[in-house]
Amino acid sequence: MKVVFKWTDGNNEDFQNFYLNTEEYYSSIVGGIKNREDFVPYNLSKNITRVLIAYVDGVPAGCAGLKTYSETEIEIKRLWVDPEYRGNHIAEKLMGRIEKRAKYFGYGKAILQTRPQMEAAVSLYLKRGYVLINNYPPYDKLEGAICFSKTL
Repeated sequence: MKVVFKWTDGNNEDFQNFYLNTEEYYSSIVGGIKNREDFVPYNLSKNITRVLIAYVDGVPAGCAGLKTYSETEIEIKRLWVDPEYRGNHIAEKLMGRIEKRAKYFGYGKAILQTRPQMEAAVSLYLKRGYVLINNYPPYDKLEGAICFSKTL
């Protein structure tokens, strides 16, 4: 299995497809879009300026994005690996590369938001040195969110 990584932006067609898949998945785990419609405006793909896509043998297999949060903090968005490719450490490789890119651009801290139900993601973040923090805006006002940070 050959994995190739490509940097792009939130308008990339492969990323758009992942975005739609993640929207559907996140809605399914909370009982429908109505239960997460307050989250949607903060996760629009067009606002994710730097996107990394993992391709396995030329097929898009996973993605992760970066969105500027402040002068010193970058937000990790839409870490996702297609279920067919899970178990191959693709998410871990994506995280390593986006953290490195964030540090290269001068950010001192990475932050992210997820949900407790995303157990595999939470486990990955903790394994990579992220710590649970108080929810940052806008997630401080949204029920069901949990937030993490890591000094880069």
